[in-house]
Amino acid sequence: MDTSSHPFTEKPHLTLLRLSFPVLMSMTAEPLTALVDTGFISSLGVEPLAALGVGTSALSSIFWIFNFLGVATQTETAQRHGRGEIEKASRTAGLALLMAAGLGLVLTVAVFPYVDELAGLLGAAGQVRALAGEYMRIRLFGAPAVLIMLAAFGTLRGLQDMRTPLWIAVGVNVLNLVMDRILIFGLGPVPVMGVAGSAAASTISQWAGALSVLAVLARKPGLKRPEHVGEMLQLLREGWDLFARTALLNLFLIITTRSANLIGAEAGAAHQVIRQVYVFTSLSLDAFAMTVQTLIGYFFGRGDLVRMKQAARISMFWSLGTGVVLGLLMWLGRNILIALMVPLSSVGVFLSAWAVSSISQPLNAAAFLTDGVHWGTGDYRFLRNAMLTASLVGVAGILMLERSHAATLEAVWIVTAIWVGLRALFGVLRIWPGIGSSVFAQKDTAIRNGSGY
Repeated sequence: MDTSSHPFTEKPHLTLLRLSFPVLMSMTAEPLTALVDTGFISSLGVEPLAALGVGTSALSSIFWIFNFLGVATQTETAQRHGRGEIEKASRTAGLALLMAAGLGLVLTVAVFPYVDELAGLLGAAGQVRALAGEYMRIRLFGAPAVLIMLAAFGTLRGLQDMRTPLWIAVGVNVLNLVMDRILIFGLGPVPVMGVAGSAAASTISQWAGALSVLAVLARKPGLKRPEHVGEMLQLLREGWDLFARTALLNLFLIITTRSANLIGAEAGAAHQVIRQVYVFTSLSLDAFAMTVQTLIGYFFGRGDLVRMKQAARISMFWSLGTGVVLGLLMWLGRNILIALMVPLSSVGVFLSAWAVSSISQPLNAAAFLTDGVHWGTGDYRFLRNAMLTASLVGVAGILMLERSHAATLEAVWIVTAIWVGLRALFGVLRIWPGIGSSVFAQKDTAIRNGSGY
């Protein structure tokens, strides 16, 4: 199919940046709101703040596992958009939203009775455990809304509409801040609710966002029921590989955090600071990944291998450049970060580990970007296997450090860099030259039938 009318054909760099910027803004809205949320609760004392940390950590990890709803829906929609199958894209949207609502309800019912035990597993006790349990019970009523927004945003981004998710994300977070101020501290007839008020504010704003995005999708592209159960089974099969990949990623990060805390309190505190910045910088890189996913999916659906390779190459250029800049900014700004966030007793172990994290940013860039490329082609099994291999190596490295009593925070972050580097290596080789059954290894300039493997 002809792709000459697509803006990427004439202005590839500008198109990539134009699509990436709204994604970046929508992804950073929530972390910034979380910082303000933390500031509100911190004024209530140590126990409410600790409870907020336990509750948000537990639920964020659970919700993140279901990100396959957004990834798989975005790829499927982008490919069908590329093939001009708008009615099928509508069915994909309807199916994804139906699954999101159903899984959200199951998640609420399954986790609700065990929130106190979950808080205990994360080290909460006494009043902290009680407050964390109360927080999670209220937040769980918003689980269907969270998953609906994941699927809906994936649909819109698959249609190359990056702005609507941005405006809805901003609206959700502004509403959350307003409701926070009212419900946490009370106002007029509204009583002081503390940590429970923070949970209620999040739940209300998430449902407002879910209803808003459903109203948008009802018009564009429209919502249709799936024709047969096979469509649902296909999405579940794709979701399983993504689910397993995310679980492996979470497992490795949990093990590194555990190892850092075993080294000592100073290392644990320094690791938490590095990890928070690491997550925040990853958002910039993930914006390119989600954008290239949409472009690759669209050109994949059109059967245009030349444009797919061009999109991968140009996106890699911008992502690597961003990774280098982020690494430099991290190192140059180390003293500012130390003054703001690093306890004095942790500075000695912080600097060498921070240097490793800074240097590894280009590796992060390559890993994230190639994830996006392979999401776009639906190459989920390869990504799962690559994550499995990298995580086995990474976990083995961490355990060897612990058993040899050679574990230092710097060594933990060196192993993390190796883990990321392996993911980047596999991802790059799958594109250049195209190892295994990669679509990028085809010699034809067009992908036959616009389908992959």
